[in-house]
Amino acid sequence: MLSLVAQTLIQVVDTAFLGRVGEVELGASALAGIVYIAVFTLGFGFSMGSQIMIGRRNGERNFSEIGGIVVQGFAFLLVLALIFIPILKILSPSLLPKFFSSEDVTVAVIEYLDWRVYGFVFSFTNSIFRAFFVGIARTKVLTMNAIVMGLVNVFFDYGLIFGHFGMPEMGIGGAALASVIAEASSTLFFFIYLLKTVDLEKYGFKRIRWKWSVTAKVLSISIYMMVQNLLAVSTWLLFFVFIERLGERPLAVSNIVRSFSNLFTIPSAALGAVANTLVSNTIGANRSDEVLPLVKRIAGMSFGVMLVVIILALVFPELIARIYTDDQSLINDTIAPLYVLVLSLPFFSVSTVFFSAVSGTGNTKRALTFEVFTLTFYLFYIWLIISHLKLSVAWAWTSELLYWMFLAILSYLYLKRGKWKNKQI
Repeated sequence: MLSLVAQTLIQVVDTAFLGRVGEVELGASALAGIVYIAVFTLGFGFSMGSQIMIGRRNGERNFSEIGGIVVQGFAFLLVLALIFIPILKILSPSLLPKFFSSEDVTVAVIEYLDWRVYGFVFSFTNSIFRAFFVGIARTKVLTMNAIVMGLVNVFFDYGLIFGHFGMPEMGIGGAALASVIAEASSTLFFFIYLLKTVDLEKYGFKRIRWKWSVTAKVLSISIYMMVQNLLAVSTWLLFFVFIERLGERPLAVSNIVRSFSNLFTIPSAALGAVANTLVSNTIGANRSDEVLPLVKRIAGMSFGVMLVVIILALVFPELIARIYTDDQSLINDTIAPLYVLVLSLPFFSVSTVFFSAVSGTGNTKRALTFEVFTLTFYLFYIWLIISHLKLSVAWAWTSELLYWMFLAILSYLYLKRGKWKNKQI
């Protein structure tokens, strides 16, 4: 959770700084960020497949096979990153203007992505490091790493966005470059930490033999998660495309609410990652009957922590909004959508734990099925509310409530039926 706090603060700082640059930059950073994340989720999905296998081998105490999973995962994702960098560099200027109605927003999005795409090399690598340390239940390093990355990002954000410390004043492009530099510092930290503190012999790093069967096995698990994540983020991008057509102010408001959402959901997202890893480790230790009680306990913890977050959000909404902007009219427009988001948080707190547990069982194909079913209703709903009926931004954010409610029900019913107990990976 502490590592997610530090990582989310990077996004909060970006949004807060760009809110002082202008509404166009504030809104464009949301769109550009989601385009980046849409590609990143492919790599992250693969790393989650790796994490599930690492967790299973860790539970089996078959430690020597873990290094091969990590190294082959790194090689696969490095190639993937080097493919996507030129694709986005070439296609963004011609494709993005077709989606956005505001020319100013389009120019800002392209400027951001022009620098941001180089981060794929580092963010993909970091996702594999994360999979390794979470898979072996050694997560303290994630906190240390995220603090380093956060400090680097804040320093270069302030310098490159506004032109301080002798750096060029780059505006939204500076925010993108600062993020790349921060991710590179994270990769360097992980690499040094691995060499200095991890027993490389124990985990098989010193005698790795390339086995295509390992990559194929990880891919067979992760392909559904890669598609699932891509569909989820692509639908999220469509949400913001619809919002952008309502105007630059609704887009800026939605970016602030999105940043709220990322901040508020940190505890539950962290517990979801815990559920994924512990489910995989528990099954690997031949204790499948303990999985559902375990997941229920984690979901209960998630719900309890989220209640505290909700109370803070309801009591101090304007104070939180001032993190991002000093414009009182923009703050006022943000309050109603924020309250709507808060209504969805109890469902998120439970849903993210149960859904992560579904993937932790190794049945990522079923998780994809749940995602597709839920996103179909979500997509129709946001089209109806935003594009067809043209209701307010607050109404648009009721889609979150629908999404997480459906996902929670489907995931719980699947876990309760117990057909996943005999699945081998």
